[in-house]
Amino acid sequence: MHSTLPVQQEYPGQLPAPADGRSVDGGDGGGGGRQGRLAALDGLRLLAALMVVAYHYIAFDSGAWSAPARTLFPTAHLPASYGWLGVQLFFLISGFVICMSCWGKSAGDFALARVARLYPAYWFAVLTVALVVRLWPSVNDAPALRSVAVNLTMLQDPLGVAPVDGVYWTLWVELRFYLLFALVVHRGLTYRRAVGFCVAWAFAAVLAEASGNAALRQILMPDDCWYFIAGIAFYLMHRFRPNPVLWLLVGGSLFIAQYDLIAAQARAEGHMGHQVPQWPTAVLVTLFFLAVMAIALGWTARANWRWLPVAGTLTYPLYLLHERIGWVVIKCADGRVPPRVLLPLLVAAMMLAAWLVHRCVERPLSRRIKDGMRQAVREIRNG
Repeated sequence: MHSTLPVQQEYPGQLPAPADGRSVDGGDGGGGGRQGRLAALDGLRLLAALMVVAYHYIAFDSGAWSAPARTLFPTAHLPASYGWLGVQLFFLISGFVICMSCWGKSAGDFALARVARLYPAYWFAVLTVALVVRLWPSVNDAPALRSVAVNLTMLQDPLGVAPVDGVYWTLWVELRFYLLFALVVHRGLTYRRAVGFCVAWAFAAVLAEASGNAALRQILMPDDCWYFIAGIAFYLMHRFRPNPVLWLLVGGSLFIAQYDLIAAQARAEGHMGHQVPQWPTAVLVTLFFLAVMAIALGWTARANWRWLPVAGTLTYPLYLLHERIGWVVIKCADGRVPPRVLLPLLVAAMMLAAWLVHRCVERPLSRRIKDGMRQAVREIRNG
């Protein structure tokens, strides 16, 4: 198993206060509340990203190291073998954040925001990774130029084109979630509709799994939908208050997700080339749910350190860049730099590169893309 796409958080100007007994009718939920970001979410995103990085650098059977990673990192190797679970944490956070960022927005605003957030860093990463692997094809074969071109659309997975970087498989999962949730946003996102969406998606995913229909499975994602559903339910707890229906959605999602993790771990072990105990997988995913629950219920309100939002901005470009570029660096430097020195230096360098991409690519291009697309939409509507 590879890794996942950390979603960029787009916070409304006003965040509702957590779980404070607000109205729970079927309307739009009212407004008001405290200002600012949920900084603890940024911390969780960084944790998920670093789990994935550790998995690819220490546990994944990449062939970049000159010796087996388990002999180079005997202590860290087993914990890193569970780093693939950063994918599940990202999906859980994504459900929370997308529901939060869509409140009060139209489907058009939602689409513009997603495109402007996701594509700038992604385009840069695709071109950079393709160039690095072409110049140093020591670990992975250089991608064909036609494959690079398709990858720039972010639709390589449904079109059956090899990804420029293996981690990009989760992009298609995220995009399908956005398309499904856009159906609710188009009608107007309300408490009632958000809950109805979660219930309908859960039952439809079960039916898709039972039917064995490949097309339905592609649309409804019965393996991964539970994290998005739980994330949405947690946000509704945060915006309004917990109730039995939301707890049932979260609990049911956790129980089903735990069962599906057996197959996911088998795939991860295939990439690692070794097996690991199953019980830590269940424990870690449960801890992920508990961590997001703590945020939803306002228990982490004091975790507002200034470095957390900065950490959150690093996760997406770090995810996009770290895998194959990191393997090239390891292949070239291994034998010249001790592994226990090389690894922390490499992670630090990747985080610095992620910060530079955020400052120099994401921020300026996102604004230009959003402004340009808004202008284009106005022209089309008035044409």
